[in-house]
Amino acid sequence: MPTAPTPLRTARRQWLEQGQVENGLIPETLRASWARCRAFGLEPLGRPQGAPHASAAQLARALEHRHSLVAHAKPVMAFLNEQVQGSDSLVLLADAHGLLLHAAGDAPFADRAARVALRPGALWSEQWRGTNAIGTALAEGSPVVVHGGEHYLDRNGFLTCAAAPIADPAGQLLGVLDISGDRRGYHRHTLGLARSGARMIEHQLFEARHGAGLRLRLHAQREGLDSVTEGLLALGEDGWVIGANTAALELLGLTRRDIGATTVERLFGLDLPALMAGGSAPRPLRRDGGAPPLWLRLEPGRTLRHARPAADTAWRPVDALAALDTGDAALRATLDRARRVLDKPAIPLLLTGETGTGKDVLARALHASSARRSEPFVAVNCAALPEALIEAELFGYRPGAYTGASRHGAPGRIREAHGGTLFLDEIGDMPLAMQARLLRVLEERSVTPLGGGAAVAVDIRLICASHRQLKDEVAAGRFREDLYYRLNGLTLPLPPLRERTDLAALAARLLKAEAPERALRVDEEVMAAFSRYRWPGNVRQLANVVRTGVALLDPGECVITLALLPDELQTDPDVTPPAPAASTEPAGNLRQLADARVRETLAAVDGNRSEAARRLGVSRSTLYRWLGA
Repeated sequence: MPTAPTPLRTARRQWLEQGQVENGLIPETLRASWARCRAFGLEPLGRPQGAPHASAAQLARALEHRHSLVAHAKPVMAFLNEQVQGSDSLVLLADAHGLLLHAAGDAPFADRAARVALRPGALWSEQWRGTNAIGTALAEGSPVVVHGGEHYLDRNGFLTCAAAPIADPAGQLLGVLDISGDRRGYHRHTLGLARSGARMIEHQLFEARHGAGLRLRLHAQREGLDSVTEGLLALGEDGWVIGANTAALELLGLTRRDIGATTVERLFGLDLPALMAGGSAPRPLRRDGGAPPLWLRLEPGRTLRHARPAADTAWRPVDALAALDTGDAALRATLDRARRVLDKPAIPLLLTGETGTGKDVLARALHASSARRSEPFVAVNCAALPEALIEAELFGYRPGAYTGASRHGAPGRIREAHGGTLFLDEIGDMPLAMQARLLRVLEERSVTPLGGGAAVAVDIRLICASHRQLKDEVAAGRFREDLYYRLNGLTLPLPPLRERTDLAALAARLLKAEAPERALRVDEEVMAAFSRYRWPGNVRQLANVVRTGVALLDPGECVITLALLPDELQTDPDVTPPAPAASTEPAGNLRQLADARVRETLAAVDGNRSEAARRLGVSRSTLYRWLGA
């Protein structure tokens, strides 16, 4: 007697034959994932499309970019692998785009998994691999199990997978920890292992980022404090919650968007001085509504350990550089390097990065954090000054030096910066003749005004910035090589917004700055749109979007919704297209796909071939040969 079909088999048959599934057969999350896969154009039984796969160079760059995540995940993955060893399974780490970064597990199963590209370098987002634990956990933002026939693509049906998202302390989704194996070895405890592993990684990331700062440890039981199951909150010196792990969010009934948007006073009814007055001994905290008490312990950290809390004291960041740190590892590395030469004016600084990444903001923070903070900060945009006026603007002029000159003369911007900081923005646009004069000023530490006269000694800290690759400008003959090496004492790169991991915290900070008197936040759909968008205008564009969203809020509203965003964020997420596959199309199609990818990349970097080559993972000579083919 034939056995009755399972609900899942019935659901797949209905989906294949009718394009829909009756209610109750499968979970709603699975139905929603299948619907997304159909929208992506995937065919459950069809020939698999050419999904992207990172080259060795691209994978190496991804590992470098996610160094902190990978470094903290590897020991946890090794521990999990010991628990599941011999069960035909793999422990996998993916980034926030679904790119597999690292794997550990049984070699025989790894060989089987490699046949469906379940290996480092492959992209396992739903868009390319259909419903799967990694891609669906990223799409849902929560732990999931995808077992056997629940996978959208029939070729992946031999797998059983459990995955849990990993978030950084600022609430930004960093990636996913996954345990995948043969579906015949499914065990319902696997998801628990994946979730525990993800929390262990989050715990380590939190300690690495906030271990020296003000922290609250939370647990429902006193004995749970200092364990990997405890909740962790990082507090700013003004009492705002600037970091949290998933355990803390669950204990307090918060979401990731609350990070950077709430204070300890709102959470516990105690302001920061009152909390600090209680010392660092564990103590129970009664909660409203009959909820069981929480045990908490305050750890002041190195920066506040000897501070005396006062009710009327407004806590402030240590300095302007610290205020720029919202959690991104690449930006923090840049800030740390800058701090080491902060008061060494003999070392000029060169700020690099795309337009809108905040080079001018960093320059002002460097000045405000230095010993020269009380002296002038003089900014000059070399791209905004007409070539005929830039010499007089920079070096000054004597009375009557040229037609139209003031009869009183002018000292020039360099002399105005004496004792302080001179910031030359877009230095790559300075005319060659002016470059020679600037080099002489830097070498002689004196400036001679236009029209003659005695040289005037100047003491300046020089900071320059450019969105151009100055090495390429030197090679093209548009920038003096000797000036380049004179300016490039220390290069400080600023990452583009699309590569930063602190988007949620940054958006919350901009929102607070725009409306400090209101408790505003952004909707989850908005954060999802923010995460998908490529941000060609970088932080400047994000600030404009936040400012516009606040302006469009009705009185009494406190949530920025998708409807308040510009059209391009609502309808065109402008996601950077992934590289095409290398083995699934005929040679003619490959050439067309590669040509299109090269053109898109060149357009995205305004024709900068060096940057395009870096993003494509090839050498400049290879790119030149390709363009000339």
